Amino acid sequence: MKKTALFVTTVFFALSLFAPTKTFAVKKDDKKAPPKTEQVKAVKAESAKPAAKAAVKAAEKPVAKPVAKPAVTTAAPTKKDGTPDMRFKANKEAAKPAGPTKKDGTPDMRYKANQK
Repeated sequence: MKKTALFVTTVFFALSLFAPTKTFAVKKDDKKAPPKTEQVKAVKAESAKPAAKAAVKAAEKPVAKPVAKPAVTTAAPTKKDGTPDMRFKANKEAAKPAGPTKKDGTPDMRYKANQK
């Protein structure tokens, strides 16, 4: 009896491993009808024209150099990357929130003074 059970399970697994698998598409509710091909072609043609015009306009415009934002203007020292050096007391005080804080020390965003 054990031999037949072992044989049946072996055959089952062998067939399941080597059998061709079929994927079936799950059908959704047909509440929305698919768009007609004529409408799709018209939309594609209309959308292609503005894109081509935008590419030509972009090529004609001179490229402006990005302006770097200045670092925080405080009397306290800053690091090489322009961020405030938190080892100094002036920078620590400037980083404190203007309004009330939560128990963990983060600003409480329910108050207008903390919303920037």
